[in-house]
Amino acid sequence: MRVLLNSAGSTGDIYPVIALGRALSEAGHDIRLAAAPLYRDEIERAELEYIYIPPDWDQDIFAECMLKLVRTRHPLKQLEIIYRSGMPFLDETLERLKIALKDADLFICSYLFPHFKVTADRYNVPFSVVCFSHLIVPSPDYPPHDIPSLGLFPKKLQHFWNSTLWRVSNMLISRTLNKILAARIKEGKIPAIKQFIFAPAELALVAVSKNLLPTHARINPRFQFIGHLRWQSAQDPQLEKELQDFCAGKEVPVITFGSVTFDDRERKMHRFLSRWPKNKKIIIQRGWAKLSPEEALPNIKCIDRVSHDQLFRYASVVIHHGGAGTTASVWHSGKPGIVIPHIADQFLWAKETRRMRVGLKISKRRWPELLPEYVDRVENDQKLRQNSEDFARELAKEDAGGKAVPLLEEFVNNNKKT
Repeated sequence: MRVLLNSAGSTGDIYPVIALGRALSEAGHDIRLAAAPLYRDEIERAELEYIYIPPDWDQDIFAECMLKLVRTRHPLKQLEIIYRSGMPFLDETLERLKIALKDADLFICSYLFPHFKVTADRYNVPFSVVCFSHLIVPSPDYPPHDIPSLGLFPKKLQHFWNSTLWRVSNMLISRTLNKILAARIKEGKIPAIKQFIFAPAELALVAVSKNLLPTHARINPRFQFIGHLRWQSAQDPQLEKELQDFCAGKEVPVITFGSVTFDDRERKMHRFLSRWPKNKKIIIQRGWAKLSPEEALPNIKCIDRVSHDQLFRYASVVIHHGGAGTTASVWHSGKPGIVIPHIADQFLWAKETRRMRVGLKISKRRWPELLPEYVDRVENDQKLRQNSEDFARELAKEDAGGKAVPLLEEFVNNNKKT
């Protein structure tokens, strides 16, 4: 089976797709992954064939786009920014995907771009998507994220309320995106988006543990929960020695904000350093925000890109932004977390971290001042640590790639029959 994969955005959007590509490749399939050149080295390290699509941006330009998202509080506006950022490259992306699809048996892309299905349809190639969050999976048994449920009301009223809210959400998202894509839709290059939420594809792989869903929730069978798809940056032997020397046999707090960046990075760092105990060690992963003190300090170790699995082994608690990939890594590490959400589904992951009793949440406005207190609370909460370890053992039983591969093989075979 020859499979074309596609994703765009930050590492949290790319790495799960790389993990899926590896699983398919190990099952004997021929895999190509179309993405921006920023991720070419990582894709080829996974021994997948790289296919170029724009934009040809470096990390700093991607970080500027992330900053626009952080400045915008409304999730619908954030989605609009993502689409508008990609509009100058849409025509070239479609053309390059068409070329790559001519001999493909399956096309899989991020659920954020369901309009790419038109390229697959032109060559009669089955189309599937990967969802990085259960936030977008509709059900009459719960409302969309951040909307109150009617838990004390009769079931029929709850179902009506939830279903109505999902339909309204689908209408608002579809209408917003179609306005942005209007010119391309009018030219016949892509179809109008109608079912962004309810039917992004005939098969939608949800790369999240099904443990997060209510056990009674009714889900359309097109949404298949497979567990977390995890790909890691390369481990660094030199950094391993540095971390061992710095930690001196003890676990220390770790901060990583991944691809999130800030307007007032220097001021936030100053506020943090003015409160952080001078005798307490902490590791800071600089990330896209380039977060670090202006001068070297003996109790602070600053590092760059590295495997989460390697880094989190040294953590007593992981302080992070709540990105889907980072949250999955923290949960799989068995270490408690402190989530400081900034945009979009990061607030969902903060909520889920608290609901699963494996961590706490801090507001992004006050984290520099509150962090020492919260770290102390987490490090001294043995129940929180035990919950995190137990949850990690449950997640370790899941095999996202092993579940995804037969689902995709069956999907392609069924489409051949029809």
